Amino acid sequence: RRLVKMRTTVIMLAACVAQIIQYGDAFHAQGPAKFGSFARQQAINRKCNSLRMSISNKNDYHQNNGVKVGKNTEIQKPTGLTNLQVGLDLDQITEHKGATPSPVFLGKKKDDIPLDLPLKFEDISKAAYKIRGHVYHTPTTKNDALSEITGTDLWLKHEYKQFTGSFKERGARNALEKLTDEQKRKGVIAASAGNHALALSYHGGLMGIPVTVIMPTIAPLTKIERCKKLGARVVLHGMHIGEAKDHALNSEEFRGMQYINGFDDPPICAGAGTIGLEILEQVPDVDVIVVPVGGAGLIAGIAMAVKTLRPEVQIIGVEPEKAASYTKALEVGEPTPVTITNTLADGLAVPTVGPHSFAVARHFVDKTVLINEKLVALAVLRLLEHERAVVEGGGAAGLAALLPGGPLDVPQMKGKKVVVPLCGGNIDITMLGRVIERGLAADRRLVRFAATVSDRPGGLAALTQIIFSAGASVWDIAHERAWLHTSVDQVVNKVVVEVSGHEHEMRLKATLEKAGYSLDWDLGSEYASNTAPNFPGYRPDIAKK
Repeated sequence: RRLVKMRTTVIMLAACVAQIIQYGDAFHAQGPAKFGSFARQQAINRKCNSLRMSISNKNDYHQNNGVKVGKNTEIQKPTGLTNLQVGLDLDQITEHKGATPSPVFLGKKKDDIPLDLPLKFEDISKAAYKIRGHVYHTPTTKNDALSEITGTDLWLKHEYKQFTGSFKERGARNALEKLTDEQKRKGVIAASAGNHALALSYHGGLMGIPVTVIMPTIAPLTKIERCKKLGARVVLHGMHIGEAKDHALNSEEFRGMQYINGFDDPPICAGAGTIGLEILEQVPDVDVIVVPVGGAGLIAGIAMAVKTLRPEVQIIGVEPEKAASYTKALEVGEPTPVTITNTLADGLAVPTVGPHSFAVARHFVDKTVLINEKLVALAVLRLLEHERAVVEGGGAAGLAALLPGGPLDVPQMKGKKVVVPLCGGNIDITMLGRVIERGLAADRRLVRFAATVSDRPGGLAALTQIIFSAGASVWDIAHERAWLHTSVDQVVNKVVVEVSGHEHEMRLKATLEKAGYSLDWDLGSEYASNTAPNFPGYRPDIAKK
């Protein structure tokens, strides 16, 4: 009798959940214009209460399979529903005069069972079907040189080979495919300074959907022009993405357009999650997937896809120290704005992680680590040398964490089969030059020092001859007289030289000191933990020839 009574209770609970889900589907179909997020939470509570009362307040009883359910029987809400939180994107709660924001889903506290997450595995499966044939199925290949450097069995997924240069095409195409005919006719709008704008412009053009992109005034000119060539309407507004988004949502001229968030809308996350499906197909025995984190849409999608099929695979996120919005959200328990400073991984510089993405990622991502600027520069340099790939700083963040001295350069990772998505390759030429120089410096292949030499004919020539004899190459040199007050017949030369690595640098220093030069040497101790001295293959060791 107890078993039958329990079965009856379960059936009633299932009915309660089904009606709640049905109500949620109505909310998503009709959008936030009719239902605010607070209104939905109140409605769910009313629905649960009414269902509870319809059972508990009956004066007689309800007969089910011969078991009486008395008037004091209470049907509780499913686990987690009592702790529903409103999504933290306040722009989606308030009324807007401009573009239509995406619906706000309700998240839960971390300890709750994720029954009502904004992204489900079936969404990713559907996205894989919808984008098939429209988005490049990128290869995943092993890199032997980088495997030796990192001490892992390292595989790279080449998302930078998409037509617009990043993984963002997956989410953009999926989001556009899910629009209604009316939404397609009115067009879409997004705030972006880079990859999302390019992806939306490209696929919007292919599908005949009008696309408007609000770009901050500091956006690179090359990306602005490329969006225009792809057929998008480009509006420059604000100094950062936040101001651009506010303009899109509150300007009357954009009324009726559907706003597509580049890292937080569930269709965007679902599209990104197809990368996880492809990784499991291409590297079925993968142990660890290391994913760059900006707004968290990419890692949310990949984690959901992979953990559903292979829960034992470890998912690790990587954030730049100068833009650690996901790490902050984990500490606080909810998306929280952080101060962003300039970083080489500019594609990951998101001040507040997406509430939808965070609600998913927090359940499935195993851990997140932080990387510094030197590791980012080194990762871009390593990919240029050993993969012959031009990858932007944010796209190379996963590799940066695995390099010697990085946060994932730990015994637990050694020998593991690791997959790193190279998320994007849209790096400006000027930025690429700066990244390469910083990478060479971090690798101790560019060395800076000051040497005091004779201010007479032949003094500088003697210095450069010794540098030449040591097998180093002069990169830059500055001849300064005014700041040396100890001797009128001497001069300080500030020199930047190119060497093959730390060992070659030390031999050059010893040679100059033996020749009697007074040196102010930049040993660069801050780089020491980020280098792998004497690794054969960085470049030929000229000094040993």
